[in-house]
Amino acid sequence: MRVADRDHDIVLFGGTGFTGALTAEYLAANAPATTRWALAGRNMQKLEQLRERLGADVPLLKADVTDASSIADVAASTRVVITTVGPYINYGEPLVRACAEHGTDYTDLTGEPEFVDRMFVKYHLQAERSGARIVHACGFDSIPHDLGTRFTVEQLPEGVPLTVRGLVQAGGTFSGGTFHSAVTAFSRARQNFEAARERKVAEQRDTGRVVKAERPKPHHDSDLGLWALPFPAIDQQIILRSARALERYGPEFTYGHYLGVKNLPTAMALPAGVAGVFALAQIPPARNWLLGRVPAGSGPSDEKRASSWFRVHFHGEGGGKRVVCEVSGGDPGYTETSKMLAEAGLCLATDDLPETAGQVTTAQAMGAALQERIERAGIKFKVLEAA
Repeated sequence: MRVADRDHDIVLFGGTGFTGALTAEYLAANAPATTRWALAGRNMQKLEQLRERLGADVPLLKADVTDASSIADVAASTRVVITTVGPYINYGEPLVRACAEHGTDYTDLTGEPEFVDRMFVKYHLQAERSGARIVHACGFDSIPHDLGTRFTVEQLPEGVPLTVRGLVQAGGTFSGGTFHSAVTAFSRARQNFEAARERKVAEQRDTGRVVKAERPKPHHDSDLGLWALPFPAIDQQIILRSARALERYGPEFTYGHYLGVKNLPTAMALPAGVAGVFALAQIPPARNWLLGRVPAGSGPSDEKRASSWFRVHFHGEGGGKRVVCEVSGGDPGYTETSKMLAEAGLCLATDDLPETAGQVTTAQAMGAALQERIERAGIKFKVLEAA
């Protein structure tokens, strides 16, 4: 079936989870009336309860990631699939495979480098052939960072080497799904390394341009009054892939990604805490204990989310010009993540976008159109300083 003739514009998987339900609520409240969207999952009773709570007359599709035919049927019926079902290394591949086969656009919330790399190796070429756009990391990982870097680059001269550093601050509670994905990734360090190596072999990077990561080191940012710690999140990888795909990033592009911390004791304690979680994740009983501390699908109260926030500062330099930009918003782990994911799905389904296919980034596939959408939804992009 041609994409234009399919029954649905968007199908959402995972709507009965915490972040998935917020995504469904956002679609119910903000999707244009002409948008044909549906909810999919294995538990029809929970889906019916969600639909009743939403007050939205949307179809319900029974599908299970362990049943390949049901996943294929859903992918063939829609223009875009949105999924919040993680950890994606455990549950994500069937949907990616089905979307790549059927030319269906795909979005998720993964922050798992191993999953993204393995999906590239297995399905990028197939998605290119079918016309599917496979867009990972469509929440706080990594839309503010990817589009924020693109926004910063656009303030700088063209055709010259550019350097951008991103510094992340956030106040709020991370999601149960994010915690489970992080602990799972920590427990798979060897597999992460192998997946990255396989991708490097499969990926064609010789574009005649130089795109590289900054060699990070802890330092004090006197302008912001913060300690900047190297932040090994997936965001940097996504940004560098956008830079390789888009010539606007210049003939040579360097990016560094940091976490901003106010006081020195916290700056010293945080790496030790992460190292402790990493060590525990290597031991199955300890890993299970950690995962039980923050159940997947759980989340904070409305009041807690209302008081949460994020800011990402970008320092860009090139061609004799310097610029400082900021992307900011509310609760990063839930409210803004569900908003960004829903808008990414709507953008893919309805907007006039550049012709891309295969595994692509948000900056590469949606760029200005998605930025405009999330700005209208309340996320702010600002130029703070230009010289």
